[in-house]
Amino acid sequence: MTEPILSPLHSRHEALGAKFSEFGGWLMPLQYAGVVAEHRAVRTGVGVFDVSHLGKMRVSGPGAADFVNSVITNDLRRITPGQAQYTLLCNEAGGVIDDMICYLISDDEVFIIPNASNTATVVELIAAQAPAGISVVNEHRDYAIIAVQGTSSDETLAALGLPVGHDYLSFVTASWAGTPLTVCRTGYTGERGYELVVPAEAAGGLWDAVLAVGREYDIAPCGLGARDTLRTEMGYPLHGHDLSPEISPVMANLNWAVGWDKPSFWGADALRAQREAKSGPLLRGLKAQGKAIPRPEMEVFVGAERVGEITSGTFSPTLQVGVALALLGRSVKLGDVVEVAVRNRREPFEVVKPPFVTPAVRES
Repeated sequence: MTEPILSPLHSRHEALGAKFSEFGGWLMPLQYAGVVAEHRAVRTGVGVFDVSHLGKMRVSGPGAADFVNSVITNDLRRITPGQAQYTLLCNEAGGVIDDMICYLISDDEVFIIPNASNTATVVELIAAQAPAGISVVNEHRDYAIIAVQGTSSDETLAALGLPVGHDYLSFVTASWAGTPLTVCRTGYTGERGYELVVPAEAAGGLWDAVLAVGREYDIAPCGLGARDTLRTEMGYPLHGHDLSPEISPVMANLNWAVGWDKPSFWGADALRAQREAKSGPLLRGLKAQGKAIPRPEMEVFVGAERVGEITSGTFSPTLQVGVALALLGRSVKLGDVVEVAVRNRREPFEVVKPPFVTPAVRES
């Protein structure tokens, strides 16, 4: 059995009393004080996450951006250097190999953050198609990523002398204590925030500094448990649950992340056919009408008919009810009430359009 990879910040998490769990082959903090407390810290103040398990890869060489654009779904021509873009990598059937963030550095360089467990596959697949002169390098363990998320994230990073206030989905290169790093206006929580991409060897000092200056704002170290409840409240999909090689961007309501006017990209023909057919299941939001807590793989019914399955589900600390994402047949419409099989009973849920809470990613 392969031992899980440890984050460059592992000793810091141990000192803070974290509980750990494996995520994509990495042993990462699940929680410190508790998922609900950490969730609320981000919604009302500021929290700091170690997300170093996320992948890191770099595509460089003459025409690197055009090459990347030829394989991903979204259109890199929609953004300019210094901006980031959410996108997907699909198979020939239109299913999602992975979803990722592309950071456009220049026409000749793109930094990509895939999911932890898919990084090696994504690197291998893209490298296999790279033309001569294009380099595709796996930098998974070269960098740590520290996410500072919440309404006080600007004040926290400004106290470190780091740049803040740039537009959502943009990034700025900076220096801290002599170490170069990238400050990205990105996150996975629905709150205003930043992700700091820093060389692994400097991560410990930066983590300590963020916690030190953040005390003024009641900063909380947060685990990946809270990150999951925060993203579920926003309706953000998670690969392996709401996206998979069998679940396409069309099914997941991610048409906005597809450059339909591009001449080609991986899975283009299948996705265009799905979009035209309008026959497959769609990812919808479900909000409990009672006290039931939905979980993945629970079945969804209308009367005696099984109409789908929950892909992500949790208790919403903000709304104090159960919320879920579910793949449902197209006969199910927004506003309908369906039943979810929770243990040995059926519980009513309303079909809604995510997000379940108001996004604040662009708030100043």
